[in-house]
Amino acid sequence: MTQIAFLGLGAMGIRMAQHLIDAGHSLTVWNRTESRAEPLLEQGAQWANTPAEAAQGAELVIAMVRDDDASAAVWLDEQTGAFKGMDNDAIAIESSTLSVDWVKELAQHAQQRGKQLIEAPVSGSRPQAQNAELVYLVGGDVHLVKRAEPVLSLMGKKVNHTGEMGSGALAKLVTNTLMGIQVTTIAELIGMLNRQGQDPDAILEAVSTTPVWSKTAGIVRKSMVSEAYDPQFPVDLIEKDLGYCLQAADQVAPMTSAARTVFNEAQEQQLGEWNMTVVAKLYE
Repeated sequence: MTQIAFLGLGAMGIRMAQHLIDAGHSLTVWNRTESRAEPLLEQGAQWANTPAEAAQGAELVIAMVRDDDASAAVWLDEQTGAFKGMDNDAIAIESSTLSVDWVKELAQHAQQRGKQLIEAPVSGSRPQAQNAELVYLVGGDVHLVKRAEPVLSLMGKKVNHTGEMGSGALAKLVTNTLMGIQVTTIAELIGMLNRQGQDPDAILEAVSTTPVWSKTAGIVRKSMVSEAYDPQFPVDLIEKDLGYCLQAADQVAPMTSAARTVFNEAQEQQLGEWNMTVVAKLYE
Protein backbone atom coordinates (compact mmCIF):
# COMPACT_ATOMS: atom_id res chain seq x y z
CA MET A 1 0.00 0.00 0.00
CA THR A 2 1.33 3.39 -1.05
CA GLN A 3 0.43 6.69 0.63
CA ILE A 4 -0.79 8.96 -2.17
CA ALA A 5 -2.08 12.53 -2.24
CA PHE A 6 -4.40 13.58 -5.06
CA LEU A 7 -4.95 17.28 -5.70
CA GLY A 8 -7.85 18.31 -7.93
CA LEU A 9 -11.06 16.30 -8.22
CA GLY A 10 -12.60 17.62 -11.40
CA ALA A 11 -14.19 15.41 -14.02
CA MET A 12 -10.88 13.67 -14.70
CA GLY A 13 -9.29 13.73 -11.26
CA ILE A 14 -12.12 12.10 -9.35
CA ARG A 15 -12.23 9.21 -11.82
CA MET A 16 -8.47 8.75 -11.67
CA ALA A 17 -8.40 8.86 -7.88
CA GLN A 18 -11.10 6.19 -7.70
CA HIS A 19 -8.74 3.64 -9.25
CA LEU A 20 -6.18 4.31 -6.53
CA ILE A 21 -8.76 3.52 -3.85
CA ASP A 22 -9.88 0.43 -5.75
CA ALA A 23 -6.27 -0.78 -5.77
CA GLY A 24 -6.08 -0.50 -1.99
CA HIS A 25 -3.78 2.50 -1.68
CA SER A 26 -4.06 5.00 1.15
CA LEU A 27 -5.40 8.20 -0.38
CA THR A 28 -5.58 11.76 0.88
CA VAL A 29 -7.43 14.22 -1.32
CA TRP A 30 -7.80 17.97 -1.70
CA ASN A 31 -10.06 19.99 -3.96
CA ARG A 32 -11.20 23.61 -3.95
CA THR A 33 -14.75 22.38 -3.28
CA GLU A 34 -14.86 19.74 -0.56
CA SER A 35 -18.22 18.34 -1.65
CA ARG A 36 -16.58 16.94 -4.80
CA ALA A 37 -14.59 14.58 -2.60
CA GLU A 38 -17.57 13.02 -0.81
CA PRO A 39 -17.77 9.82 -2.94
CA LEU A 40 -14.09 9.15 -2.22
CA LEU A 41 -14.33 10.04 1.45
CA GLU A 42 -17.18 7.56 1.83
CA GLN A 43 -14.78 4.87 0.60
CA GLY A 44 -12.04 5.70 3.07
CA ALA A 45 -10.07 8.53 1.50
CA GLN A 46 -8.89 11.22 3.89
CA TRP A 47 -9.67 14.90 3.40
CA ALA A 48 -7.00 17.61 3.61
CA ASN A 49 -7.75 21.30 3.98
CA THR A 50 -4.79 22.37 1.84
CA PRO A 51 -2.46 20.80 -0.74
CA ALA A 52 0.36 21.11 1.81
CA GLU A 53 -1.63 19.11 4.33
CA ALA A 54 -2.49 16.47 1.72
CA ALA A 55 1.18 16.09 0.77
CA GLN A 56 2.41 15.42 4.30
CA GLY A 57 3.72 11.87 4.49
CA ALA A 58 2.73 11.02 0.92
CA GLU A 59 5.08 9.02 -1.27
CA LEU A 60 3.43 10.34 -4.42
CA VAL A 61 1.62 13.67 -4.82
CA ILE A 62 -0.49 13.89 -7.97
CA ALA A 63 -2.07 17.10 -9.27
CA MET A 64 -4.81 17.28 -11.90
CA VAL A 65 -5.95 20.89 -12.24
CA ARG A 66 -7.19 23.22 -14.95
CA ASP A 67 -4.29 25.40 -16.09
CA ASP A 68 -0.95 27.08 -15.32
CA ASP A 69 -2.38 29.40 -12.69
CA ALA A 70 -4.09 26.58 -10.82
CA SER A 71 -0.91 24.52 -10.97
CA ALA A 72 1.16 27.35 -9.53
CA ALA A 73 -1.29 27.80 -6.65
CA VAL A 74 -1.42 24.09 -5.84
CA TRP A 75 2.34 23.56 -5.73
CA LEU A 76 3.95 26.88 -4.82
CA ASP A 77 1.79 28.82 -2.39
CA GLU A 78 4.07 29.62 0.54
CA GLN A 79 1.46 28.64 3.12
CA THR A 80 -0.71 26.02 1.47
CA GLY A 81 1.27 24.67 -1.53
CA ALA A 82 2.07 20.99 -1.84
CA PHE A 83 5.83 21.56 -2.02
CA LYS A 84 5.64 22.98 1.51
CA GLY A 85 4.21 19.73 2.86
CA MET A 86 6.10 17.18 0.76
CA ASP A 87 8.98 15.06 1.99
CA ASN A 88 12.09 15.42 -0.15
CA ASP A 89 12.05 11.74 -1.12
CA ALA A 90 8.45 11.91 -2.34
CA ILE A 91 7.63 12.33 -6.03
CA ALA A 92 5.48 15.19 -7.26
CA ILE A 93 3.50 14.24 -10.37
CA GLU A 94 1.94 17.08 -12.37
CA SER A 95 -0.74 15.52 -14.60
CA SER A 96 -2.48 18.73 -15.69
CA THR A 97 -2.35 19.98 -19.27
CA LEU A 98 -0.02 22.97 -19.00
CA SER A 99 2.16 25.23 -21.09
CA VAL A 100 5.70 24.09 -21.81
CA ASP A 101 7.17 27.25 -20.29
CA TRP A 102 5.30 26.72 -17.04
CA VAL A 103 6.30 23.06 -16.71
CA LYS A 104 9.95 24.03 -17.08
CA GLU A 105 9.56 26.84 -14.57
CA LEU A 106 7.82 24.52 -12.12
CA ALA A 107 10.73 22.10 -12.46
CA GLN A 108 13.09 24.91 -11.48
CA HIS A 109 10.98 25.70 -8.42
CA ALA A 110 11.03 22.04 -7.43
CA GLN A 111 14.81 21.84 -7.79
CA GLN A 112 15.30 24.98 -5.71
CA ARG A 113 13.18 23.43 -2.95
CA GLY A 114 14.89 20.03 -3.13
CA LYS A 115 11.73 18.32 -4.42
CA GLN A 116 11.45 15.56 -7.03
CA LEU A 117 9.05 16.30 -9.88
CA ILE A 118 7.89 14.61 -13.07
CA GLU A 119 5.19 15.70 -15.50
CA ALA A 120 2.57 13.15 -16.51
CA PRO A 121 -0.23 14.68 -18.60
CA VAL A 122 -2.73 12.23 -20.05
CA SER A 123 -4.41 11.66 -23.39
CA GLY A 124 -8.04 10.67 -23.01
CA SER A 125 -11.22 12.16 -21.60
CA ARG A 126 -13.83 11.08 -19.09
CA PRO A 127 -14.59 7.59 -20.48
CA GLN A 128 -10.89 6.73 -20.61
CA ALA A 129 -10.37 8.05 -17.07
CA GLN A 130 -13.37 6.00 -15.90
CA ASN A 131 -12.01 2.81 -17.47
CA ALA A 132 -8.32 3.31 -16.59
CA GLU A 133 -7.49 3.60 -20.30
CA LEU A 134 -5.60 6.89 -20.24
CA VAL A 135 -2.32 7.23 -22.11
CA TYR A 136 0.42 8.93 -20.10
CA LEU A 137 2.96 11.26 -21.73
CA VAL A 138 5.65 11.53 -19.07
CA GLY A 139 8.61 13.88 -18.94
CA GLY A 140 11.35 13.86 -16.34
CA ASP A 141 14.08 11.73 -14.79
CA VAL A 142 13.75 8.14 -16.00
CA HIS A 143 14.38 6.71 -12.52
CA LEU A 144 11.55 8.76 -11.03
CA VAL A 145 9.30 7.72 -13.90
CA LYS A 146 9.99 4.05 -13.21
CA ARG A 147 9.22 4.54 -9.52
CA ALA A 148 5.91 6.18 -10.36
CA GLU A 149 4.91 3.87 -13.21
CA PRO A 150 3.17 1.16 -11.13
CA VAL A 151 0.76 3.74 -9.74
CA LEU A 152 0.29 5.53 -13.05
CA SER A 153 -0.51 2.18 -14.64
CA LEU A 154 -3.50 1.84 -12.32
CA MET A 155 -5.06 4.84 -14.05
CA GLY A 156 -3.87 4.31 -17.63
CA LYS A 157 -3.16 1.63 -20.18
CA LYS A 158 0.15 3.05 -21.43
CA VAL A 159 2.96 5.05 -19.85
CA ASN A 160 5.20 6.73 -22.44
CA HIS A 161 8.44 8.35 -21.30
CA THR A 162 8.87 11.26 -23.72
CA GLY A 163 12.14 12.71 -22.42
CA GLU A 164 13.11 15.62 -20.19
CA MET A 165 10.76 17.99 -18.38
CA GLY A 166 8.64 19.86 -20.90
CA SER A 167 8.57 17.03 -23.42
CA GLY A 168 5.42 15.60 -21.87
CA ALA A 169 3.66 18.94 -22.16
CA LEU A 170 4.74 19.19 -25.79
CA ALA A 171 3.47 15.69 -26.53
CA LYS A 172 0.14 16.49 -24.90
CA LEU A 173 -0.25 19.79 -26.76
CA VAL A 174 0.60 18.11 -30.07
CA THR A 175 -2.02 15.45 -29.32
CA ASN A 176 -4.73 17.95 -28.45
CA THR A 177 -3.88 20.21 -31.38
CA LEU A 178 -4.22 17.34 -33.82
CA MET A 179 -7.55 16.57 -32.23
CA GLY A 180 -8.76 20.18 -32.24
CA ILE A 181 -7.91 20.66 -35.90
CA GLN A 182 -9.82 17.49 -36.80
CA VAL A 183 -12.85 18.64 -34.79
CA THR A 184 -13.04 22.03 -36.49
CA THR A 185 -12.41 20.54 -39.94
CA ILE A 186 -15.13 17.92 -39.63
CA ALA A 187 -17.57 20.52 -38.32
CA GLU A 188 -16.83 22.69 -41.36
CA LEU A 189 -17.21 19.77 -43.76
CA ILE A 190 -20.53 18.68 -42.26
CA GLY A 191 -21.77 22.24 -42.73
CA MET A 192 -20.63 22.17 -46.36
CA LEU A 193 -22.34 18.82 -47.02
CA ASN A 194 -25.58 20.11 -45.52
CA ARG A 195 -25.48 23.18 -47.75
CA GLN A 196 -24.98 20.86 -50.73
CA GLY A 197 -28.17 19.02 -49.79
CA GLN A 198 -26.31 15.82 -48.97
CA ASP A 199 -26.57 13.44 -46.02
CA PRO A 200 -23.35 14.15 -44.09
CA ASP A 201 -23.48 10.82 -42.30
CA ALA A 202 -23.68 8.89 -45.58
CA ILE A 203 -20.83 10.83 -47.15
CA LEU A 204 -18.63 10.53 -44.08
CA GLU A 205 -19.40 6.81 -43.85
CA ALA A 206 -17.89 6.46 -47.30
CA VAL A 207 -14.91 8.62 -46.39
CA SER A 208 -14.35 6.50 -43.28
CA THR A 209 -13.40 3.56 -45.52
CA THR A 210 -10.48 5.51 -46.97
CA PRO A 211 -6.94 5.71 -45.54
CA VAL A 212 -7.36 9.35 -44.45
CA TRP A 213 -9.91 8.53 -41.75
CA SER A 214 -8.90 8.36 -38.07
CA LYS A 215 -10.38 6.93 -34.89
CA THR A 216 -10.86 10.47 -33.59
CA ALA A 217 -12.71 11.44 -36.77
CA GLY A 218 -15.13 8.58 -36.16
CA ILE A 219 -15.88 9.70 -32.61
CA VAL A 220 -16.27 13.33 -33.70
CA ARG A 221 -18.56 12.42 -36.59
CA LYS A 222 -20.85 10.40 -34.32
CA SER A 223 -21.11 13.24 -31.81
CA MET A 224 -21.82 15.89 -34.43
CA VAL A 225 -24.32 13.90 -36.52
CA SER A 226 -26.28 12.85 -33.42
CA GLU A 227 -25.88 16.31 -31.83
CA ALA A 228 -24.58 14.67 -28.65
CA TYR A 229 -22.76 17.55 -26.98
CA ASP A 230 -22.65 16.51 -23.33
CA PRO A 231 -19.19 17.53 -22.14
CA GLN A 232 -16.42 14.98 -22.49
CA PHE A 233 -13.78 17.55 -23.47
CA PRO A 234 -15.28 21.05 -23.20
CA VAL A 235 -14.66 23.86 -25.67
CA ASP A 236 -13.07 25.97 -22.94
CA LEU A 237 -10.35 23.39 -22.31
CA ILE A 238 -9.42 22.65 -25.92
CA GLU A 239 -9.27 26.40 -26.58
CA LYS A 240 -6.90 26.78 -23.64
CA ASP A 241 -4.68 23.98 -24.91
CA LEU A 242 -4.49 25.43 -28.42
CA GLY A 243 -3.42 28.70 -26.83
CA TYR A 244 -0.59 26.90 -25.03
CA CYS A 245 0.43 25.26 -28.31
CA LEU A 246 0.55 28.64 -30.04
CA GLN A 247 2.71 29.91 -27.20
CA ALA A 248 5.13 26.99 -27.69
CA ALA A 249 5.17 27.72 -31.44
CA ASP A 250 5.91 31.42 -30.88
CA GLN A 251 2.53 32.09 -32.55
CA VAL A 252 3.83 30.69 -35.88
CA ALA A 253 1.18 28.01 -36.36
CA PRO A 254 -1.56 29.17 -38.75
CA MET A 255 -3.55 25.91 -38.68
CA THR A 256 -3.59 25.88 -34.89
CA SER A 257 -4.52 29.55 -34.83
CA ALA A 258 -7.40 28.96 -37.25
CA ALA A 259 -8.76 26.09 -35.16
CA ARG A 260 -8.52 28.15 -31.99
CA THR A 261 -10.52 30.93 -33.67
CA VAL A 262 -13.39 28.48 -34.22
CA PHE A 263 -13.41 27.53 -30.54
CA ASN A 264 -13.22 31.23 -29.61
CA GLU A 265 -16.37 31.81 -31.65
CA ALA A 266 -18.10 28.98 -29.80
CA GLN A 267 -17.13 30.61 -26.51
CA GLU A 268 -18.59 33.90 -27.69
CA GLN A 269 -21.84 32.07 -28.35
CA GLN A 270 -21.85 30.78 -24.75
CA LEU A 271 -20.95 27.22 -25.75
CA GLY A 272 -17.72 26.97 -23.78
CA GLU A 273 -18.95 24.38 -21.28
CA TRP A 274 -20.26 22.01 -23.95
CA ASN A 275 -18.26 19.28 -25.64
CA MET A 276 -15.77 20.54 -28.22
CA THR A 277 -17.83 18.96 -31.01
CA VAL A 278 -20.53 21.57 -30.41
CA VAL A 279 -18.65 23.77 -32.89
CA ALA A 280 -20.71 21.96 -35.56
CA LYS A 281 -23.54 24.30 -34.56
CA LEU A 282 -21.54 27.23 -35.92
CA TYR A 283 -22.05 25.92 -39.45
CA GLU A 284 -25.79 25.24 -39.31
